[in-house]
Amino acid sequence: MGHYKANLRDIEFNLFEVFGRGEVFGQGPFADLDTETAREMLKEMARLAENEIAESFTDADRNPPVYDPVTQEVTMPESFKKSFDAYRESGFWNIDVPAELGGTVAPASFRWAMNEMILGANPAVAMFAASYSFAKLMHLYGNEDQKKLAKWIIEKGWHCTMVLTEPDAGSDVGAGRTKAIDNGDGTWRIEGVKRFITSAESDMVDNVVHFVLARPEGAGAGTKGLSLFVLSKYDVDLETGELGERNGVYVTNVEKKMGLKVSTTCELTFGGERPAVGTLFGDVHDGIAQMFHVIENARMLVGTKAIATLSTGYLNALEYAKARVQGADLTQMTDKSAPRVTITHHPDVRRSLMLQKAYAEGLRALVLFTATQQDAVEMGVFEAGTEKLERGTHGEIASRVNDLLLPIVKGLGSERAWVLLGSESLQTLGGSGFLQEYPIEQYVRDAKIDTLYEGTTAIQGMDFFFRKIIKDQAESLGLIAGQIQEVAKNAGTHGGALDREKELLGEGLDSVQGILGTMVDSLMKSDPRAEGGDVRNLYKVGQNTTRFLLGAGDLVVGWLLLRQAEVALDALAGTVSEKDKDFYTGKVAAARFYARQVLPRLAAERAMAEATDNDLMDVPESAF
Repeated sequence: MGHYKANLRDIEFNLFEVFGRGEVFGQGPFADLDTETAREMLKEMARLAENEIAESFTDADRNPPVYDPVTQEVTMPESFKKSFDAYRESGFWNIDVPAELGGTVAPASFRWAMNEMILGANPAVAMFAASYSFAKLMHLYGNEDQKKLAKWIIEKGWHCTMVLTEPDAGSDVGAGRTKAIDNGDGTWRIEGVKRFITSAESDMVDNVVHFVLARPEGAGAGTKGLSLFVLSKYDVDLETGELGERNGVYVTNVEKKMGLKVSTTCELTFGGERPAVGTLFGDVHDGIAQMFHVIENARMLVGTKAIATLSTGYLNALEYAKARVQGADLTQMTDKSAPRVTITHHPDVRRSLMLQKAYAEGLRALVLFTATQQDAVEMGVFEAGTEKLERGTHGEIASRVNDLLLPIVKGLGSERAWVLLGSESLQTLGGSGFLQEYPIEQYVRDAKIDTLYEGTTAIQGMDFFFRKIIKDQAESLGLIAGQIQEVAKNAGTHGGALDREKELLGEGLDSVQGILGTMVDSLMKSDPRAEGGDVRNLYKVGQNTTRFLLGAGDLVVGWLLLRQAEVALDALAGTVSEKDKDFYTGKVAAARFYARQVLPRLAAERAMAEATDNDLMDVPESAF
């Protein structure tokens, strides 16, 4: 058995007891997947993740992929190949494949529950296997030839990549200079260099398909001038799937990284010995909108990866704490003859463990709640036969709520997981946590990247405020706030057991709304056309976008934990096994702890937001 510890009980609790996914399985587009089958698949995925997939986690970190600059090829660790093959042989990737291509249509909530376990056990396996979701995208939006290519991606298991970043542009995607030249025969020649490209090379497959943002000659500047092109390492006979000539796209470097070493992060050069030739995706010049289908899925994956790592980090820390005997109970510390106790008896260790538990389980609920919005979108799409849902339909509303939540999943999930893994999970083990004998030091190294790629936390905060709230006129936010308010005001249930926690939730909502109000006020005062308007007021907004994102995320997690606690109290009012009694008791304890120890911090965040001025922006650069 490997390092990974799946929390299958909590995954099922969220899916079936909190979010009622039993009502979705076997219905509508998901008619071929019933609840019993889904539970068996979850159980088998937990077993596979804890064993075959997790087995190579440590070895692949210590013996990372080897890049040969002469052949421009990569040799993967044999141990990792076995883990990757075990996942492919399991057939579980089938749930990411359209029915028309032989897949099993499954709710997004179920897909992300399954993905959590892969991402926690060995995240690079899931990242290399993301090709199936790329193929789904190509099947939905590609031209006829690209739809044929999608079929071969699935059948052959080829890697697929999202190719955005350039060395000089970084996060400013619109500054990209990679260009596309029309060959006049339906193909395009791509020229340029991209970097930080995940899964661009390995010896586990014989072809790689790249989705590349490039600027056609004569196109305008910025993101609006970008188009999306598809090209592969080798040409493909679309009728037989056979590989042909080598295409002119080359891996010219593989980065040496702090963590997540087995995931190849590559520099790609287009052109050189031979031209890099591809086709326009879907025959339309709509690159950034098309790529956002990939980006949004990637952001969900990154957030889920971070949260999955925090969960197994907590469970490893808990296991150690229950076994580690050290010191006497605090109430007997002056008695030198007092018996030694396990460190779970020490108050600060308990505080640390409960904080880890509350965030690990609350963030899991955040991922799966977000995925239930995707369920509604998918059901709406299937019912309407199109993705162009009319404004106001259930599917369209869910789509907008999903858009609102994605930066929270990615931003809050990655930030809280990275910090808690280092400051609490590793700390629980004391000096032993710093050793490679335990997996948590690798969790810390592997998790840091989650705050950086697919848009840093700062970018998520900007997106959350400007696009997901201001552009949306806060309608989606209002829907979530209304649900939070409903729980906060629902006092007196369960004998008043959660009344104080609900009061704190309401106060937290007021604090987050206060931060938003302060930011909106600064935004309005930044309009130079308004009386007394000063564009520099935008700096005040910019100083608070990350604070607002994380504060709103902490509030949503608190709300979801209280929802879980109410379900748990209902269960405890009936007859349950001793094991379930412990589980539900833990749910109530986590919600209470979080409400009392985390939500009050939001008041301080509001005070800091309201105190924001532009003195910081006036400090000369030389003074830093």
